[in-house]
Amino acid sequence: MSRYELRFSGAGGQGLITAGIILAEAASIHEGKQAVQSQSYGPEARGGASKSEVIIADAPVDYPKATRVDALLALTQEACDKYSADLKDDGILLYDTDLVTKLPAGNFKKVGFDIINTAKNEVGREIVANIVALGAMIALTGVVSRENGEKAVLSRVPEAFLELNKKAYATGFEKALAASK
Repeated sequence: MSRYELRFSGAGGQGLITAGIILAEAASIHEGKQAVQSQSYGPEARGGASKSEVIIADAPVDYPKATRVDALLALTQEACDKYSADLKDDGILLYDTDLVTKLPAGNFKKVGFDIINTAKNEVGREIVANIVALGAMIALTGVVSRENGEKAVLSRVPEAFLELNKKAYATGFEKALAASK
């Protein structure tokens, strides 16, 4: 891996910026790789399309924005439509099957499951959908180890929510592996 670009996209308020920051921390703090994270919101902020990008590399990152995306998370149809054009031919599209029904054409791997519904009904709180998605992205890409991803998640959440986030991360990880078979 010389440079690996990931983009988390969805609606403002879904916690995608946090997911990006956690992934960058997992890569840089726990694995000693180079990582940068950047973000942008649509003009509406909450509810509008937003994205968080993480670039992980072995050498210092010379350009902090994603240009040829290796892995894309799309939690809404709008985000999928808006941000999928940069997805590499051999990349990965992870999407929420309840909210993204029109998939873009391309020679990339498409892996979907009901991410938000999983957070709400299997984990118990919709607010951890970003951590479910993060676990899924790490499972599909292998950019950081499962353990280091979990360490980064747990170092970021309040103590009262450690178990909830641990469960969300593990559930996303397992569901992505099952969905990608």
